[in-house]
Amino acid sequence: MPVLLSTVTMIFTLMKSSKATIRTTLRVLTRINTITRVAYKDDPTIMAWELINEPHCQVDYSGKSLNGWIQEMASLVKSIDSNHLLTVGMEGFYGDSMPEKKAINPGYQVGTDLISNHLTKEIDFTTIYVYPHIWLSGKDDSIQMAFMQRWMTSHLTDSETIIKKPMIFSEFGKSSKDPGYSLSERDSFLNAVYTSIYSFARSGGIGGGLVWQIMAEGMQSYDDGYEIVLSQNPTTTSILPQQSNKMIALVLGFLDERNKMEGKKTCNSHLIFNN
Repeated sequence: MPVLLSTVTMIFTLMKSSKATIRTTLRVLTRINTITRVAYKDDPTIMAWELINEPHCQVDYSGKSLNGWIQEMASLVKSIDSNHLLTVGMEGFYGDSMPEKKAINPGYQVGTDLISNHLTKEIDFTTIYVYPHIWLSGKDDSIQMAFMQRWMTSHLTDSETIIKKPMIFSEFGKSSKDPGYSLSERDSFLNAVYTSIYSFARSGGIGGGLVWQIMAEGMQSYDDGYEIVLSQNPTTTSILPQQSNKMIALVLGFLDERNKMEGKKTCNSHLIFNN
């Protein structure tokens, strides 16, 4: 999954990053894993870096102020680590670069711009989050789910046709703190999201999805309402490997088709997850 490089609250109108932010970035990228003795920038088990988690800019809702910071930090990261993919870490809100797109937002902006913020050449893929129960609080389930479908479809289309980069559905979940929450409701939501992700993935347009958040027993101090402890949630636990196996089969199918065209044989690695 993408690894966070910075959690510092930024004033993005300051076009130069603070020395502390740059030092933190350098420290993370060059840190040596104490177990494997491999530097993070060379670690093949890390899929990608994200520059910051959910950037918001309350002094400029257009999304323009964020562009300079992204360019500076993305160039810095890639100058040190050219081995890993890089993304911004955005929820996916539209800004002013294409004003007509703002109608897709859930009624407001946060100072980011999905289009312009991802056009920096060093950024390798786009991301979206979806939390309709928060963004459309008070609306019924049918309105929230309809929004989710529009949100995913619009972002996938724009990633493919305008930004021309792959997309990852990098955060979604259902909180136990929501009014009327039930485990079956969460399972239904996850199934709906996973069904959409799989459908989009069949067309080759989405790179997968990351649920928020799976935890181990004993991590109660990190509970935020979204935690999924696999040993304690058997119905939810059964959903995750089903999706993983479907996505793996899809990837192997794509590889098989490509290799047939190139006269090669696909190596089936049998990466099947058990419940």
